[in-house]
This record gives sequence, structure tokens and C-alpha cells, in this order.
Amino acid sequence: MRHPLVSGHPAPMVAVAHGSRDPRAAATVENLLDAVRARRPDVPVLTSYLDHAPPAPGRLLDGLASRGAGGAVVLPLLLTAAYHSKSDIPGVLAPVRRRHPLFGLRTAGTLGPHPLLMAALERRLSEAGVESGDPGTAVVLVSAGSSDPSANATIGRMAREWRARGWYDVVPAYASAGGPDHAAAVRALYEAGAPRVVVASYFLAPGYFADKVRTESLAAGATAVSPVLGSAPELAELVLLRYDEAFATGRAAAAV
Repeated sequence: MRHPLVSGHPAPMVAVAHGSRDPRAAATVENLLDAVRARRPDVPVLTSYLDHAPPAPGRLLDGLASRGAGGAVVLPLLLTAAYHSKSDIPGVLAPVRRRHPLFGLRTAGTLGPHPLLMAALERRLSEAGVESGDPGTAVVLVSAGSSDPSANATIGRMAREWRARGWYDVVPAYASAGGPDHAAAVRALYEAGAPRVVVASYFLAPGYFADKVRTESLAAGATAVSPVLGSAPELAELVLLRYDEAFATGRAAAAV
């Protein structure tokens, strides 16, 4: 699918990741975007970070506008809508719009929630030796957590929906800014009678939280902890879906 902004050229995608001091995170983001590029080679895909790593999204967008691009799609590589998507990204885009009033900006939605993410979580658990929907297995769905209650509530809804796919139980947990934490959730499920407890890592890339969750969950008795979502094929598909939706819904840059 082609989405022309000027002279029939597809709009560049400016992917915006959180950013991390851990070099594994940037490498993982690039692997994901390489998979996106392979699926849609006609779409220019550029990488940016909100913090800890260059380039910044505002600088990339300024460069595109200065070189005569008609516009771009800003695509948050964020798993839930919270402070970064509701505040940080609009804060970056507002001055770009003021500096380049004729530059067409569209903002895609955050990656989650979406059924493709559930499929990616099940893929990663399968890679860790966990059969999808095993009625003898309870799952702790762990996200980073947020000071935004609606973001944490989204993880709770995902856990409830995932439970219906046959698992013994699925409960939400948070590595920070919320409760219960992952280790407490593992112990609580065993105390409630779960035969086996595994942890599903709802993280895009490796880093401090993913490492902490793995170490502490295994110490609490989890029999498996899935890898981060990374460049799972479902995520590459979802990135392009959000790109396409930015045109179908006509999302303005001020709204995320």
C-alpha cells in the first residue's frame, strides 16, 4: 500500500523508541525496523529515540522538512499508551509543526493493545518451551508499569483476555510503578495452587527491567521467562498496520 504525501512518494516513517543506555536495546529496535523495511521496501523507515540515544525525533523531522519532504508518519514504538505517547511525543511534535507549518505530520497509535501482540507473546513463550494455552500453566504478564493508571489497566485487561485462551490463570504484574510485582505474582499463583508458573515479558527490548524480571522471577520459582518481544514477525506486521492506520484514520500530529 502506498500513501503519497508529495509527488506520489510514500511518507517516511519516523519510528520513535523509548531509548536506553543498554546497547542491546538499540540493536533490537534496529532488528525490528529491518524486518519492517524488508516487508515494505518502498517506505523510508527512520529510527529515533526519546532519550539516552541519538537521533532525537525532532531533529529527524526537521531534517526531512528542510530537505523538502512533504511530511512523515511518527510511529511510537511503545507497547501501551502512557506518559511518553500522551505527553513526550506531542511535546516533540509541537515545535516541529511551528517551525514547518506546511510539513504534513501524522501520528500513528501505540503498538498495543492488539491481538498481534498476544500472538507475539505466545511465540516467545513457545520459544521458552511453554505450550500455548496449557491448562496446567499459569502466566504472569509483566510490563514495565506506569504512573498512568490507564496504562496499567490495559495490562490487566490483556491478562483477562489471555486467560480465556485456556491457561490455568493469567495475572498482570509490573516491574515498577504498580503492583503486584513479578516475583510476588509468581509466589501468589503457587500459593493459590497453580501447578506451574511462567512469566511473559511484555517488553520491546532488553535492558534493566527485562533483566530484573528474569532474575527475580526465576528466583521466585517461575519455570520459564520468555524473551523480550524484539523483532517478532507479529511486531513488524503491527508496525506497518499502525502506519497504514495513520492514513485511514487521518490522525493529526497533536493527537496520539
